[in-house]
Amino acid sequence: MNIFEDRAPSSPRPTPLRVAVLGCTGSIGRQALDVARQHPDRVEVTALSVYGSTAELVALAREFHPSAVAVADRAHGADGVLDGLPAGCGLLLGDEGVMELASRDDVDCVLVAVVGEAGIHAAHAALAARKVLACANKEALVAAGDLLMPMAQPGRLIPVDSEHSAIYQCLVGGRERELRRIWLTCSGGPFLGRTRESLASVTPEEALGHPTWAMGPKITVDSATLMNKGLEVIEAHHLFDVPVDAVEVLVHPQSKVHSMVEFADGSTVAQLGPSDMRIPIQYAFSYPHRWDAPCEPVDWRTAGELTFGAPDTETFRCLALALQAGRVGGTLPCAMNAANEVANQAFRDGRLGFLAIAEVVSAVMDATVPDPVESLAQVAEVDARARAQAAQAVSRLSC
Repeated sequence: MNIFEDRAPSSPRPTPLRVAVLGCTGSIGRQALDVARQHPDRVEVTALSVYGSTAELVALAREFHPSAVAVADRAHGADGVLDGLPAGCGLLLGDEGVMELASRDDVDCVLVAVVGEAGIHAAHAALAARKVLACANKEALVAAGDLLMPMAQPGRLIPVDSEHSAIYQCLVGGRERELRRIWLTCSGGPFLGRTRESLASVTPEEALGHPTWAMGPKITVDSATLMNKGLEVIEAHHLFDVPVDAVEVLVHPQSKVHSMVEFADGSTVAQLGPSDMRIPIQYAFSYPHRWDAPCEPVDWRTAGELTFGAPDTETFRCLALALQAGRVGGTLPCAMNAANEVANQAFRDGRLGFLAIAEVVSAVMDATVPDPVESLAQVAEVDARARAQAAQAVSRLSC
C-alpha cells in the first residue's frame, strides 16, 4: 500500500485545518493542543474526546470551543461538571460517540491519541470517512493493520510516532520501491545495559523513569520492556509495506536520530531533531509543508556524541516476542498486544513482576492459533479472548 501520492496529499489541506483530538488529556493529546495554541491561524480544534477526565474536558472545551466533545466512559456521562460545556457544544457518549467525532463533517484531520485497543475503531471510522488520520495509536496497526492499510488513501495516513514520522519524512526524499532497510531507533529505556537477573526486582516507579521521553504510563513501561519497539516494528511493516525482518531495531540512547532509511544504493537518510513529540504531531498537521518549530532546535555544535548498538533480545524478551508475532502475522499480533496490555497494567498495579510480563505474553501467544484478519468483530473477539487468557496467566504468576 502506497501511503504517498507524488509526495503530496491527494487534495489540498484546508486552512485552518479542522482537527479532532481523540484522547486530548493524554500526553500526545496535550502536546497536540499545544501545537494548536502555537498556530491558531492554521489549526482549529473542532472536536475533543476523553475517557473519563470530564473536568479537564470542560476546561479545554471552554478554551478551544469545539462543536462537539465525547466521553468514552459512559459512567462519567452524567458528571455534573459537564453542565459547564460551552453553549452549542454537543456531548456524545461511549465508544460510539468517539467514532462519531472521527467522521463529523466539520473535521478534516483526526488525531487518534487514545491508548490501546480502543484506538482501532476510531482509526477505522476516520479512514472510512476519508479523513486525514494522524495516527498516534500504534496498537491500531499492530492488531488491525491488515484491515486499516487498504483503507488509507495516499497522503491521508500520517504517522505520529516519532520514529514512523521520521521514516515518513525520510521517504519523502526517495521512493519506497528503492528502500532496502529501515533502521528503527530505540533509546533502550531506563534499564539499558542491565542483566536479566538484575531486572527481576525492578519496581513500577523505576520502569516509569524514562531517560529521554515524557510519555503516558503504559507506553513508558512498554519502553522499559522494549515491547514498545516491537510494536513499532509491526507498525512500520504495515505503514511502509516492508517485511518485518527489513526493520532493524537500533539502540540509540541520545534519542536525537529518530530513525533512518537505507536505500538500495547503500545511501542512508536520517531524520534528526529534539526529543519533543510536538514536532511529529505538527508535521502530521502541516504535511507536506513545515511550520515554525514548536520547540528549541538542537545546537549540533554542543550535542555531544551519538552512539548506536544492537538490542539485547534475550534480556528484553518482549521485543523478541513481538518480532515473532509480526513475522507470523494474522491475528497473532492482536493477541500479543492484548496480552501485553493486561500484563503491563498488572505490573503497574504491583501484581506482577517485571520479567513476568514477557511470560504472560508468551503464554497467550502459545495458546493462539493465528487466522487471517478479516473484520473488526474478529479482532475484538481475539482481543477479548487473549485478555482473558492473560488475566489467568497473571493470576498464576502474581507476585
